[in-house]
Amino acid sequence: MRRVITYGTFDTLHYGHIRLLRRARALGDYLIVALSSDEFNSLKGKKARFSWEERKADLEAIRFVDLVIREDNWEQKVQDVITHRADVFTMGDDWIGKFDFLNPHCEVIYLPRTPDISSTMIRTRVAAS
Repeated sequence: MRRVITYGTFDTLHYGHIRLLRRARALGDYLIVALSSDEFNSLKGKKARFSWEERKADLEAIRFVDLVIREDNWEQKVQDVITHRADVFTMGDDWIGKFDFLNPHCEVIYLPRTPDISSTMIRTRVAAS
C-alpha cells in the first residue's frame, strides 16, 4: 500500500481543496491529512473560521481522505512521515522547495494549486457582503 500525507488548515473548504485532495489521493492508496490545530494556526498568525473539530469532520466526510491527524507544529513532519509510514508527502506548488528536507524519508511532490480560489478570497468576499 502506497501512503500519501499532506498538511493544511482546510478552512472554508472549497473546490480547490477537493481537487488537491483528489490529486493527492491519486498518488497512492491511502491519504493522511495532517490538519493544523487551532493553537498552531494561532502561532502562524491565522484564525480559522471553523474549529479544528469542525474542519476534521468535513475532511473525514470526503471519500479521498482515509485518516485525519492533528498538526501542532512545523517540526512534526518527519516524525509523522515515519509514524504513518508515508511513501509520499505532497503540498501545493506555492510551497516548492520548502519540504525537500523530507526527501530522505519519502518522495516529495508539489501539486499545482487550483487558480482563482482560496480560503482567504472566500473570507474576504464573505466579509465584504
